[in-house]
Amino acid sequence: MDIMTEKLPISIQVSDDLVVKIENISSVSNKLEAQLNFHTMTANWYGEEEHVLQINFYLCDISELGHSGEDEENSLKKEFLADDVLMVSSDDQLVDCYVAITASELLLLQQTPKLLSGYLGKKLTKVLNFIAKRWALETI
Repeated sequence: MDIMTEKLPISIQVSDDLVVKIENISSVSNKLEAQLNFHTMTANWYGEEEHVLQINFYLCDISELGHSGEDEENSLKKEFLADDVLMVSSDDQLVDCYVAITASELLLLQQTPKLLSGYLGKKLTKVLNFIAKRWALETI
């Protein structure tokens, strides 16, 4: 049986370093990916199928953030939205966001794992709302 899987407009990938450091971050990220895609869909971000904005979130440790996007072309637009968020865009339809977990956040999330889902959700939603304003989309 051949099952086609269509890539969702928003994807979340977690660095191997964070997978080792934060328990359940992969499963939390998978659920969050589904929620964020649903919220942006209900906010009508995907009205024109030929112009769907593709957003790739890369969750990483703060020590990995400085290396993010290094091997990419110089024609890309790179912008730090905060000390822990780097946005890289190549055109009007593709955005890569490197979102780092700082040392203090890491400690908090390791000590209180139940905060992980809500914390990541708020952090990524904040970035999505910045992107919404930049691309004239409805905030979520």
